[in-house]
Amino acid sequence: MSSVTNGDPLASLAALEGVPSAFAGTRDGVDAMLRDRGLRKTAPELTTESLLRGACASGVLEGSGSSLDEIRAGDGDETAQAAIRVSTQALSLVPTLKTAPLQAFARLHALAGKGILADEQLGRPRDGDAAERLRILGQRLLAPTTAPAMLVAAVVHAELATAAPFASHNGIVARAAERLVLVARGVDEKSLLVPEAGHLALRAEYESNLRAYANASGSSGVHAWLLYAAEAYAAAAEASPVRG
Repeated sequence: MSSVTNGDPLASLAALEGVPSAFAGTRDGVDAMLRDRGLRKTAPELTTESLLRGACASGVLEGSGSSLDEIRAGDGDETAQAAIRVSTQALSLVPTLKTAPLQAFARLHALAGKGILADEQLGRPRDGDAAERLRILGQRLLAPTTAPAMLVAAVVHAELATAAPFASHNGIVARAAERLVLVARGVDEKSLLVPEAGHLALRAEYESNLRAYANASGSSGVHAWLLYAAEAYAAAAEASPVRG
């Protein structure tokens, strides 16, 4: 995507054909699920379970072969453990995301890469181009926008996943950042959706739409990604532990 222009850099994306209705419909479904379940009184264990399911799904998307039962028992492989490290501390970064998003992304990567990468690589962009992509994304997040919060989360995810700004674990970082945006912008304050599982359930579409986002010369790939993301967030609600 191009650099920040005008006062609302995401407004043009929010106006693409079909995007407003797609996100509005998904948001209505999510809000109804959370409201109908009386989740103001939700036990913290449901958030913990959502994060665990999300870490497992994110690890699988990153190449892990570990099952949810293995992760519960503490026996996950290296990739699964990286996803777990991120999930256990991710929500503590919500305040940081709101004011210093690049610091939040760096911390997510440091958690994922701990014990795997050299210390000087943790949380640091791979090169100058990666640093610039991160800077632009940070500007977008700090700029006021009328775009739906789910759209913002989808853009953050795709930008981090396709720019691959860090030396490793970019997919895990991207999916964790997406969850943080959904929490920070009020879609899912208790983090009960499982967006990572939504993407895993739609894996073929997920991966093909990310490729289109990365390779599109115009807006077609971005448009397709956003329409896909609205569908994926509906699947994230189906994967929530509040549904059993």
